[in-house]
Amino acid sequence: MSKHQLVTNNANETALLGEKLASLLEPGDVLTLEGDLGAGKTTFTKGLAKGLGVKRTVNSPTFTIVKEYEGRLPLYHMDVYRLENSEEDIGFDEYFNSHGISVVEWAKFIEEYLPEERLNININYDEGDSRTIEFSSTSSHFDSVISELRS
Repeated sequence: MSKHQLVTNNANETALLGEKLASLLEPGDVLTLEGDLGAGKTTFTKGLAKGLGVKRTVNSPTFTIVKEYEGRLPLYHMDVYRLENSEEDIGFDEYFNSHGISVVEWAKFIEEYLPEERLNININYDEGDSRTIEFSSTSSHFDSVISELRS
C-alpha cells in the first residue's frame, strides 16, 4: 500500500491531474474521493471524464446519487453524501463489478459496500486555489497507478 501527495495550483491543474489518471485506469477500477464541499472533487472527476473520452457535461450527482457517462470506458460518478445513516444499497456491487470506472464522492458513508481494492483520493484546501491531493492505494495495481502519476 503506497501513498503519494501532489499539489495543484488551480482548478485547471486539478482537472488535468484527473485527466492524466484516466489514462492509467483499467475496467472495473474504483476510486473514492473525499474532501470538504468545494474542495474540487467534481472538478477532478470532470478531468477524469475528459481523459476517458466522455463528451457530456459532467456535474455533481448530489440529487441523483449516480450519473452514468459513456466514454472509452463507462464512468459511474456517485455522490453518496445523502446516504449518510442510510441502509439503502442502490446496487453498488453492479457498478463496482462492471467494466466501467466508479468514482465515489463521500465514500466514507458507504464503507461497507466498497471493494477492498480501490484508489482512495483525498483533496484538501491549501492557500488560494491550490489543493493537496493525496492518493493511497489498497493494491499492487493502484501502487503502479500512483507510481505512473508521479512521473
